Amino acid sequence: MKVVILAGGLGTRLSEYTKKIPKPMVKINKLPIIYHIMKHYSNYGYNDFIVATGYKSSIIKRYFKAKFKSWNIQIIETGLNTMTGGRIKRLAPLLGDKTFLLTYGDGLSDVNINKLIKFHKNSKSIATLTAVRPPARFGAIKIKKKKVLYFKEKSNIDEGWINGGFFVMEPTIFKFIKNDKTYLERRPFEILSKNKLLNAYKHYGFWQCMDTLRDKELLEKYFRNKKIKF
Repeated sequence: MKVVILAGGLGTRLSEYTKKIPKPMVKINKLPIIYHIMKHYSNYGYNDFIVATGYKSSIIKRYFKAKFKSWNIQIIETGLNTMTGGRIKRLAPLLGDKTFLLTYGDGLSDVNINKLIKFHKNSKSIATLTAVRPPARFGAIKIKKKKVLYFKEKSNIDEGWINGGFFVMEPTIFKFIKNDKTYLERRPFEILSKNKLLNAYKHYGFWQCMDTLRDKELLEKYFRNKKIKF
């Protein structure tokens, strides 16, 4: 089963690094975050990668050119301004008519890939996303008439669920993507969810995105404290 990694965005919220390199190449624990993502899939035996690039694609190509010979890695330029859905659609000829894995090039998780795939197959849906709790950033309060009725220190328990990436998809997904301007997370997912063809695999373990400098520093801290164990 092929693993697609979306690695073409501009990463403007991490401009401290992305002025010079694409976000998936920002290092966490001395290695690019994209490496850690690929290593996680590889731990489950998935070593066939397609990296959909755009912004500063040549840097990603150079990094993987002569490394990681145990992995089959294809670096595919999918356009500088192409949206997430468009990048996937451009890969359709390479993915064919088989189920494939997909994730973003800026998020780490210890989600069990085999359990995720089994859940997807049993659901008989077109796509399955990994639902995660958003990382806690602030304490929660509830106010009524200037009085605090509720106070709780930082906790993600009551924050609901968000899309954490780490998808399993059927090739039928291509029918729902119009062109390069299509965001996967908008109309395609809205249509699928309306027709009960988009499932969510709830993951209660580790997940952290890298949108900002604070997120990067947090991931570094997790590695130092050995909270990331994959």
